[in-house]
Amino acid sequence: MMVVGRKVEEEEGEYNQMKVEINDFDKKLNKLTFIVSDINPSFANAIRRLIVSEVPTMAIEDVEIRKNSSILYDEMVAHRLGLIPLTTDLKAYNLQNECTCKGVGCAKCTLKLTLSAKGPKIVTAADIKSKDPKVKPVDKDHLLVKLLEGQELEIEATAILGVGKEHVKWSPGHTIYRYYPTVKIGKQPKNPEAIKELCAFDVFDVKGGKLSVKNELNCTHCNACTDVLKEGEIEVTGDDTKYIFEVESWGQLEPKEIVEKAISVYKAKLKEFDTKLK
Repeated sequence: MMVVGRKVEEEEGEYNQMKVEINDFDKKLNKLTFIVSDINPSFANAIRRLIVSEVPTMAIEDVEIRKNSSILYDEMVAHRLGLIPLTTDLKAYNLQNECTCKGVGCAKCTLKLTLSAKGPKIVTAADIKSKDPKVKPVDKDHLLVKLLEGQELEIEATAILGVGKEHVKWSPGHTIYRYYPTVKIGKQPKNPEAIKELCAFDVFDVKGGKLSVKNELNCTHCNACTDVLKEGEIEVTGDDTKYIFEVESWGQLEPKEIVEKAISVYKAKLKEFDTKLK
C-alpha cells in the first residue's frame, strides 16, 4: 500500500492521510486501477476532472499544407492530424503560456513534424516524421488518407503542449471512479444461476447450488441483481470515503504518470490560491 501526502487537519489537531492502493495494471489496455481511501466525493471528482482536463500532452495545433491533391479537403487532413495521439515528454516541453519565450514559439514549447507522400499509397501516422524521437504518433497504423496514382501530400505541422479543457485532442485518457462496493448475500435466492448470468460484471459464482460472491470489486452498483430479488436476499452498498479509480491512457503518457501529474497540478493550483488569498 502507498500513502500520498494529502493531509487534513482535524479539530483536535490530528491528521488523516489519504491512502492509495494499486489494484491492477492492464498493460494491454494501458489501464491502471487503484483504490483511494479517506476522501470525500468532492475530492474524488476533483481527481477525475484534473486527469481529464488538466494533464498536458502534445498534439498537433498548426498545419501548413504545401501540397494536397488527395480526395480530402485541407481542413479534413488538418483535423485528422490534430487528433493523432503523440507520445509526450513532459520534462522537455513547456506550456506556451508558461514558456520563457512568452508564447512566441521555441524549441522548449513547440515541435515540428513533417509528412511527405506520393500515391498510390495508404498514408498512415507512420509516415509522420518528428524532429524529436521521444514525441511520435502512438499508433503508427492510424489511417490518414488513401492516395491514388499521381496524388500527393506534403505537410509541415507544429505540435505543442495543451490540456483537455482547451480541446479534447490534449486529453491524456479516460477515467472513471465508483464507490468501493460491498456485496452481501443474505437469504439464498431461488434462482442462483439466473442471478449469476444476470450480472454483466462476473461478480457472482454458484457452487453446490448456492450463490456466492466471487469478484466483489467488479460491482458497479447497477443493482440489476437486487432489482429482481426480494429485499434482504442481496445487499449492495458503497463506501463514500473509499473509491475505485480506473485510468485508461490514450498512449501519450503512462497511466501512473497521468495520475502523478494530475496531483502535481492540483498542488500547484492550491499553492496559487493560497498565495492570492494572502
